[in-house]
Amino acid sequence: MPDRSADPETGARVSLLERRPGGGGNADLTGLRSSRGAGRGDAVFGWIALGAGITVLAVLGLIALSTTKEALPAFQQQGPSFVWSNDWNPNQGKFGALAFIYGTVLVSFIAILLSVPVSLGIALFTNEVAPRRLRRAITYVVDLLAAIPSVVYGLWGLLVLAPAIKPVYESIAGTVGSWPVLSAVLGGKPDGKSFMTAGIILAIMITPIITSLSREVIATVPAQQREAAMALGATRWEMIRASVIPWSRSGIVGAVMLGLGRAMGETIAAALVIGSSAQITLQVFDPGDAMPAYIANQFGEASGTFRSALIGLGVVLFAITIAVNLTARSVVTRFDLRTKGV
Repeated sequence: MPDRSADPETGARVSLLERRPGGGGNADLTGLRSSRGAGRGDAVFGWIALGAGITVLAVLGLIALSTTKEALPAFQQQGPSFVWSNDWNPNQGKFGALAFIYGTVLVSFIAILLSVPVSLGIALFTNEVAPRRLRRAITYVVDLLAAIPSVVYGLWGLLVLAPAIKPVYESIAGTVGSWPVLSAVLGGKPDGKSFMTAGIILAIMITPIITSLSREVIATVPAQQREAAMALGATRWEMIRASVIPWSRSGIVGAVMLGLGRAMGETIAAALVIGSSAQITLQVFDPGDAMPAYIANQFGEASGTFRSALIGLGVVLFAITIAVNLTARSVVTRFDLRTKGV
């Protein structure tokens, strides 16, 4: 008979074999095998995730290297003035991209300025206020807007929005024509195809992206946080400001950055409504130009150094996008540290 002794906790008579470490029988062996299998699965998943991350970085690096190599003749000819100069004249071999950089940044800024409040308002209304039936309808419409091709937005802006909004621009310019500050931004001789029109079109295009991603992030806020804030007597807006927004801040910033990247890289829609007039001016109702739009318009007929200069515009746009994303990530990290009291 197997030697048995009393269990010190329950007083039951158990086998000494069962009390030995690892002596729990088939159940312990099965658990050991399953834990080893889980460990191997975690290791495989870790290597796959690492490989995917390295692949993404490698692709980005190859894109940067290949485009920089193609743009090198223009960079060598122009030097640092490629970025700082405003003199772009391919016939004379002068390539100063500052006006195109300015147009890209200005149009993207207008798009973000118009889109972010609307997108966050729709996302918060859909998640926190709207009834279920209305929520489904809003979600469907927003997703449908995201599926519309950019050329459709561009044609609508060129054929419908630009002619219709020009009188509005003229009315605004006439109203603020004598005001000290606003006249420098909203004055001048308005044109339907302008920085502002391009910004409006891009704002419409990126609103579904920011809205959908923000809505998904806000939906992850734990219900306990909402209930705790409401139980303490907070109004709905106070609950959103104190519980929902701090929790989802990083995700919202990521959504905005994704929308900004879409706005900065948009070609056809911007090319149709921006006016194709490279200039640096504060007048947002004046025509302008942007890097993606100019590349789309000129690349088919370009050759030699001019072609390299157009590729150089793409390299500059790529660098600006990376810099903006890194800056945004740094800002989000600082906000998170302040929230945690670090």
